[in-house]
Amino acid sequence: MRNLFMTVAAIVLLFAPPGRANDIPAPQDEVVLTVSGDIDATNVGDTAQFDMAMLQEMTAVTFETTTLWTEGTRTFVGVPMSHLLDLLGVKDGIILASAINDYTVEIPVDSITDTAPILAYSLDGKQMARREKGPLWVIYPYDSDASFRSELVYSRSIWQLTRLEVVR
Repeated sequence: MRNLFMTVAAIVLLFAPPGRANDIPAPQDEVVLTVSGDIDATNVGDTAQFDMAMLQEMTAVTFETTTLWTEGTRTFVGVPMSHLLDLLGVKDGIILASAINDYTVEIPVDSITDTAPILAYSLDGKQMARREKGPLWVIYPYDSDASFRSELVYSRSIWQLTRLEVVR
């Protein structure tokens, strides 16, 4: 009887539709970020969509830094891009990060660390409006490491981010 049960269980698993262990809940509010491409977890069709509350519920990183685009030292809070990519099962490839105006930059996955860049949603304790480079800004802790103060890294610091596409 045990062998019959094991055989039936194996057949059920063999023919079961593929599941996505990393599926994420659907957004309940306005979508601020859509991730598409070669991702393992989805919530709306073949994309992963996030509202602000979903992003704010994730692990956050806070740092102070100066930028080329703001005055003085500013405090940024956001989701480490590495955390988001882990959630979506992304281990390699290129991230095409696009802004509201369709401006797009390439960010190699292997250039992303545990803490940089972040998808910043807060600047000096306030959610960023579009006119303040929001709602999301790919930002690095420029003052923490000279390697973040390069033309290449500055070029990846896209604001008004709305889309990420994973290309492998």
